Amino acid sequence: MERLRPIIAGLVTALVGFASSFTVVLAGLRAAGADERQAASGLLALCVAVGVTAIFLGVRQRMPISVAWSTPGAALLLTTPHADFGTAVGAFVVCGGLIMVAGLFPPLARAIEAIPQPIASAMLAGVLLKLCLAPVVAMTQIPLMAAPVILIWVLLYRFARLWAVPGALVAAIVAIALSSPGLGGIDLAPPVEFTAPVWDLSAIAGIALPLFLVTMASQNVPGMAVLAGYGYRPRLREVLLTTGAASSAGALFGGHAVNLAAITAALAASPEAAEAPERRWVASVTAGAVMIVLGLSSGLAVALVVLAPPVLIEAVAGLALLGAMSNALLQVREVAAAITFVVTFSGVSYLGVGSAFWGLVAGGLVHLLMRPSLRSTRATEST
Repeated sequence: MERLRPIIAGLVTALVGFASSFTVVLAGLRAAGADERQAASGLLALCVAVGVTAIFLGVRQRMPISVAWSTPGAALLLTTPHADFGTAVGAFVVCGGLIMVAGLFPPLARAIEAIPQPIASAMLAGVLLKLCLAPVVAMTQIPLMAAPVILIWVLLYRFARLWAVPGALVAAIVAIALSSPGLGGIDLAPPVEFTAPVWDLSAIAGIALPLFLVTMASQNVPGMAVLAGYGYRPRLREVLLTTGAASSAGALFGGHAVNLAAITAALAASPEAAEAPERRWVASVTAGAVMIVLGLSSGLAVALVVLAPPVLIEAVAGLALLGAMSNALLQVREVAAAITFVVTFSGVSYLGVGSAFWGLVAGGLVHLLMRPSLRSTRATEST
């Protein structure tokens, strides 16, 4: 049984990671301009990129290095609606390149780490809040479908938290099956759709840069922290170069970004995966292999999304992100962070650049402006 523990842990890691947020990914890609086939191809590309990267890093470094797609990044795409998917793909490629640059130049990675945590968390909270309101909206529009989904999520969150989102997803699938005409005429084969990148400065500023920042600050940095908490310190340079290259390659087929797992990382790195720390890498490698297999269901995933009322899919995605949003909101305790949150949540666009970027800029400027006064205040109090 001990030999099977890391394999079981890896299976659970992949299933939870996929089921808890694939709806967010599909919604984000559709908002970025992808059609049904491009969105399905993007989900498949992400699964393959995540799986190959996890297997490569796990075998190379013999550590449980869990890899995931950028769920906050997908949520970010929902706040920056885009008509031309080609320009979004160009931005995805640039984001992958920036991740690689961060691996080649450690000062850049340290600069990302230097972004004040309240500012980064406030930007993430502003991105997530609109999506987290979807369950409330769903209750007013489709109460008979939304109520069972929310009820099952609440019960499982209380008694089996790990399965709360997968359970809500199953409830949503049942509701869709009972109310839809069926899957007849829908192609369930996983499509592979190449999208030529289009280079657009506004898309690079409005999508690539915020996507890079949120991926680094909300995924890679906490992902390293989770691994360090279990005694693992992987080579960050190799991690960033590998995930950055995988992101750029997957972008050509519709994927937005891959990175270190933050939330599910503990499933593979904890003692529950294996008593011996040196055996836990098997869990992350198994998770990678399972993710590739799950990618083959991307056609079915998109079919379910197409058949469902959009607000129901958004509600499931919102339930999946409630924990992340609540943790981010806990960091919004100062004026600069509050300004970041408000500007990001406003959804305003200026010069073709979305609100997440301007929220970060506004909060960062206020933070820099307030620092001297804080220092003088402390100096006055000490005299």
